[in-house]
Amino acid sequence: MTPRLALIRRHPIKSVGGEGLDSVTLRPARRLPGDREWAILTEAGERHAVASQAAGQPDRWLPKSCFLRGVASLDLQAIRGGWRDDRLHLSHPRHGSITIDPHSEGPRLIDWLCPLWPTEAPAPTRLVQGAAIWTDQKWPWLSVLSLSSLADLESRTGQTLGTHRWRGNLWIEGWPPFAERELVGHVIRVGEVELRITAHVGRCDATSADTETGQRDIDMVQTLDRHFGHTDFGVFAEVVTGGQIRLQDQVTT
Repeated sequence: MTPRLALIRRHPIKSVGGEGLDSVTLRPARRLPGDREWAILTEAGERHAVASQAAGQPDRWLPKSCFLRGVASLDLQAIRGGWRDDRLHLSHPRHGSITIDPHSEGPRLIDWLCPLWPTEAPAPTRLVQGAAIWTDQKWPWLSVLSLSSLADLESRTGQTLGTHRWRGNLWIEGWPPFAERELVGHVIRVGEVELRITAHVGRCDATSADTETGQRDIDMVQTLDRHFGHTDFGVFAEVVTGGQIRLQDQVTT
């Protein structure tokens, strides 16, 4: 099978929801546009969030520990949704749905999320946009994952794991299982775009959640370590040559 781009995924709010795209334009040394553009600070994160005077938003990249994350509440992993015109529509299988303008209705989102967040954890405070895109990595990388690797892992575990729990950006079909691991340091081409594979993606306990329910259905970190001797799944990549990518674009290595 000729390797092709099977899925493009964007997550407008860090750890909250996600949406599929048919195409997107990538720029050199930039993240996937609109991915993790917003994030929800916690009380613990506020002390690190130096605000710019102009916008009252954090003016630099902040580590993931400053924000609401699925590793602290697996229920967040079950939230679906993204942009509908100029508003964000989000839903949860047991908690209903909400539609907001993130520029003006952040407090409504906080109120909606509070029942899904553990009371013993630092409380969510505000929805922020800021000067950076709130990916876990400080570097301007996106993530690339393989449907064949996922199928191999599902076969080993006897479970349907799905793509959403990994919160990846680009999914490739047609590679041999785990061939992406051998591409670190190499440049691949997706349509007209060139990506340099930079590092493996280490996984945390957030991937242990069934994204249909928000409940734990596997110890994913332990499972990866048992089967492969590491806890990685997927790779990071930096855009070298920009351009538009589309679903079913050919992928060459």
